[in-house]
Amino acid sequence: MTEIYIFDRKSVDLHRDRAQNSLIEHDFLLREVADRLGDRLLDIARKFPDALDLGSHHDILKNVLGTRGGIENFASSQYRTASSQPKEQDKSIGPAKISKEIIEEILPFEAQNYDLIISNLCLHWVNDLPGTLVQANRCLKPNGLFLSAMLGGETLKELRSALMEAEMEVEGGASPRVSPLIDVRDAGALLQRAGFALPVADYDRIEVSYASAFDLMKELRGMGETNAVHNRRKTFTRRETILKAAEIYQDKFLDEEGRITATFDVIYLAGWAPHQSQQQPLRPGTATTRLSDFLDTDETKLN
Repeated sequence: MTEIYIFDRKSVDLHRDRAQNSLIEHDFLLREVADRLGDRLLDIARKFPDALDLGSHHDILKNVLGTRGGIENFASSQYRTASSQPKEQDKSIGPAKISKEIIEEILPFEAQNYDLIISNLCLHWVNDLPGTLVQANRCLKPNGLFLSAMLGGETLKELRSALMEAEMEVEGGASPRVSPLIDVRDAGALLQRAGFALPVADYDRIEVSYASAFDLMKELRGMGETNAVHNRRKTFTRRETILKAAEIYQDKFLDEEGRITATFDVIYLAGWAPHQSQQQPLRPGTATTRLSDFLDTDETKLN
């Protein structure tokens, strides 16, 4: 089987660790999306006592959710490489937390262990997203819920455009600078492939304004969301290229208040671990009501 290696996981963890001390100054998007995940839990008329925060690297999701969803036990999981040690051992995972399994993004949890697995803006850094979804399904109790938010779609389309144009103009070529992102249709298909029942995928577009492109880049660094694509250029970007990108950004994406706009497309995934109590499609030929009656029209038979 071919190994999926899109992101440099060591760099992902280093970026997150580096952002920890000042995350509170740059956590707007993380808190906003966590709150929206919490609202989705409120729309579901049931409780989820045992929950897992999948891919967590901070306590933002736990703190923002509060009592929503009827969560009583909130375990957390961190994607880590062997070179990025957690400050404190997570007893919910056990002594094997730092292991080859974590590095390879294999979830070291017992099957059917959680009522809810929830993830806030983490899964867009996973190399094998289909495999992670399959494992999440396995870790849920029957009729347990998987709920996640991840960046996708046209996220940071303005920054992508400005950086590419600047690099082409200054350096005569372009290199990968922003992560490849999944779209909402493909995300929904992955839920089905992973075996979730009643899968739903949708998205919100959040537009945030900044004083300049430099402020946006600072925010991304402060969130630990800087470039970690495996085949990215490993040398420092030339100063001329960054200045040109900021100039292009300012020229093309300025709003009415004289600030630049940055787009974040947040894809939400929801699916249930299969259970016999869930709605099932009828077998062909067992319908009791004709579609033509519902539509108040005449039925035409095809020869």
